Amino acid sequence: MTKADIVSEIANQTGIEKIAVQATVEAFMGSIKNSLENGENVYLRGFGSFINKKRAEKTGRNISKNTTIIIPAHYIPAFKPSKTFSEEVKKSIKVG
Repeated sequence: MTKADIVSEIANQTGIEKIAVQATVEAFMGSIKNSLENGENVYLRGFGSFINKKRAEKTGRNISKNTTIIIPAHYIPAFKPSKTFSEEVKKSIKVG
């Protein structure tokens, strides 16, 4: 599902114009992005959390130059679904 699909679905369910829905979705995503950039986690009860995960410093290899490099510690954005969200997905998706 793409962002355009999400906008269309919300517009169909609510009766709000697609342009207004798209602006709202863009603002929502911008808010999450800005919060994570400022080191703040975003918690959406019943859905999940957008968090900054710390990656430890590690040693890597540059294969083409056959050298060792140090990859410094850094943060990456991550999503952790809520327990209820995870359970609903597990129930609804059939394997095989």
